[in-house]
Amino acid sequence: MKNNTPEPRNQAFIDGQNLYMNTKANNWTVDLKKFRIYLREQYHVKTAYYFLGAIDDNNQDLYELIQEAGFILIFREHNQSMIGKKKGNVDTDIVFSIMAKIADKEDFDNIVLVSGDGDYYKMVRYLIKNSRFCKMLSPNRHSTSSLYRPFTPKYVDFLDNPGVKRKIEYKK
Repeated sequence: MKNNTPEPRNQAFIDGQNLYMNTKANNWTVDLKKFRIYLREQYHVKTAYYFLGAIDDNNQDLYELIQEAGFILIFREHNQSMIGKKKGNVDTDIVFSIMAKIADKEDFDNIVLVSGDGDYYKMVRYLIKNSRFCKMLSPNRHSTSSLYRPFTPKYVDFLDNPGVKRKIEYKK
């Protein structure tokens, strides 16, 4: 007998800098194709947004890799005179994008956030309270903000957990 419950239609928002830096700090790299499959199969992510800092012409191969893996690539807007002088802080862009989707009543179920940054805490708390949050996937257990401790394990998981890492790690 088939279950008639529709599959969730979740959206993922990835803080690219946070993902890269916090896996690299533990000497491993995420295989983006495997990670996209993991998000779809484990968390029913239909659409996945990958946020990065300013466009750098030297990184075109990386941008193509991210898109080929199935992510929608979004760059932080910078004044041209500031490019190269600021880090690619995408936190406010991600928060704004998620809250705009909620305010505009966009048709999706819940949010999956890939980051361990405490700057998202108020938004995560709001989304949980309003039943619009699926999971925060933090790249590194040790760099995750302590603000999220009350949400673990129901709403927070770690990409460096051995079972998860085995599924998404890039192997040469």
